[in-house]
Amino acid sequence: MTWYKPRPSLVGRIIHQAKITRQGRSVSTSTKAPLKLVYDLYEPPTSRAQGHDSHPIIFLHGLFGSKKNNRSISKGAKTAMALALRSPNLVRNIISVDNAPVDAVLESGFGTYVEGMKRIERAGVMRQAEADDILKNYEESLPVRQFLLANLYRPQPNKPQRFRVPLDILGRSLGHMADFPFKNPEETRFEKPALFIRGTRSKYVADDVLPLIGQFFPRFRLVDVDAGHWLISEKPEAFREAVVDFLSTSK
Repeated sequence: MTWYKPRPSLVGRIIHQAKITRQGRSVSTSTKAPLKLVYDLYEPPTSRAQGHDSHPIIFLHGLFGSKKNNRSISKGAKTAMALALRSPNLVRNIISVDNAPVDAVLESGFGTYVEGMKRIERAGVMRQAEADDILKNYEESLPVRQFLLANLYRPQPNKPQRFRVPLDILGRSLGHMADFPFKNPEETRFEKPALFIRGTRSKYVADDVLPLIGQFFPRFRLVDVDAGHWLISEKPEAFREAVVDFLSTSK
């Protein structure tokens, strides 16, 4: 397997402002250029054989996730759903992990995690075990703590560890982070295969939203896993089996 890791790159923010007068009121609008994402690209060591399925698999991580742990879940799921509805020609199928195409309210635990992670940074921990001892006061589940602590890194040798994610920004943005941009399935829908995997001990894909999922994604398949929101960490084998079965049988 060949591993390519492009250099981190960001496109500068381009803001265009226009003023529109309507019924005596002035409205200001702005458009921002897309940002080039940092990503890892994995390819076979040899060129693809003729007839080989060349469609890539894109992992979109969610809140507190990163390309280090490949959690295409949560907010990454909403990003994937929005992309599929906005540009279905770019997407062959989607897998949404424990999220639905609806506006939602984040569980209070997310704010608690931010608080605990900030406390870890203030403590100036040198080892992950120290960070875990602090985080135990905020989360009992070991798999969840390991998931959150995967964001730790050491910016310089012999310096305290810090989190890669911007904790202050995330903490201020939690109130709107679970919104979904599409409201009316009569206006747009994704007619290709879609897999929704939900944790039965999580609240984010309740039974009463399944009809709406079916309207936005009429070819969706649902798989229940006995887990909470971070079901990939809690039940990785059940998740793997569901994904492999879907990718092997969906056309």
